Amino acid sequence: MTASAGGAVAERFLQSRAGPEASTLIGSGKVAELRGAVGTVDADVVIFDHELTPTQQRNLEKALQVKVLDRTQLILDTFASRARTREGRLQVELAQLNYLLPRLAGHGVEMSRLGGGIGTRGPGETKLETDRRRIARRIQKIKLDLEGVRTGRALHRRRRVAVPLATLALAGYTNAGKSTLFNRLTQAGVLADARMFATLDPTVRPLDLPSHRRVLLSDTVGFIRNLPTTLVEAFRATLEEVTESALVLHVVDASSPAAPEHVGHVRRLLAEIGAGDIPQLLVLNKIDRLENGMDAGFDPAAWGRRLGNEHGGALPAVGISALTGDGLDRLVAAIDEVLPLDPILRAIYRFPAADGATLALLHTFGKVLEVRYEGADCVADVEAPESLGRRVAQYRQNPQICG
Repeated sequence: MTASAGGAVAERFLQSRAGPEASTLIGSGKVAELRGAVGTVDADVVIFDHELTPTQQRNLEKALQVKVLDRTQLILDTFASRARTREGRLQVELAQLNYLLPRLAGHGVEMSRLGGGIGTRGPGETKLETDRRRIARRIQKIKLDLEGVRTGRALHRRRRVAVPLATLALAGYTNAGKSTLFNRLTQAGVLADARMFATLDPTVRPLDLPSHRRVLLSDTVGFIRNLPTTLVEAFRATLEEVTESALVLHVVDASSPAAPEHVGHVRRLLAEIGAGDIPQLLVLNKIDRLENGMDAGFDPAAWGRRLGNEHGGALPAVGISALTGDGLDRLVAAIDEVLPLDPILRAIYRFPAADGATLALLHTFGKVLEVRYEGADCVADVEAPESLGRRVAQYRQNPQICG
């Protein structure tokens, strides 16, 4: 992750102790060892693969005399360098401000608090208090803007649902090859980069399956272990593309020794955002990097059983190489097989006679068998895909699956 953020790792340290030390996380002995190493390698930043409290970060910076970053701040810095669209920049800024707010105190005398007691009250607010108020106002403004983005994205989803097309979501650990696969399947031309979190903004493109069904494929931000809760909240609008999908294509870097752990992290995060019950297809990518590739006995089904059983149940699996295109025909065939069908339902729809938009929708994407008017209501007997029925579910009565 440090390399993705533009840094070079000069030295690594591992600390094992019964529990975290309140003031420095790692204890005074390890701090002294770390201080010596910082001087030896002439490091200008120390990165902790752990979340630090504001107090711990200040104490470590004072002891080490260099900038100290924790895991969350490194992820945020990486995200900030990847954000391209207005939505992506807003999401990153919100997460950064939420991270910064509790860390304002103690950053210099100019931001210190006023003293307590008689004769110590100053003539106005401290810089710390004004900075906090300004950040709080900015956070509220960003949340309002993101709510607008979320509303707009929800509107686009409702329009897609109105057209009976299922949505597939690419999900997986960061740098698993999701964007490369997305480009291979849809010729979308989105950024595909070996760096972590290269994709922050979801892109949706159509995809035709062998059965001639057309679906929509969505590329989303990569997951990572212990994704900070502030980031999950900030990227809620983006992650909703996963929660609204009919099938999750869970992309895994099959060449990574940590593949089983990555599958576990992704499945836990999917459950956390409310997508744990959506059907999944395990896409084992980068098989071109394996010594025993598809032509040498690579068994995707065995991988699916092993990885799935270790983390919540076996999954159907297919092996591919998004880079070379090997296995893509098997992938789209597997999608066709696993993707839930969109059954045709016959139902009576009762809605206000003045609601011409609903009637036009039923005529456009369904088969209207009969229309009659009863008082102020229009009653339509319609055969339509179930996905269309969800769009006007408030008007639907006694649906029956057509043979």
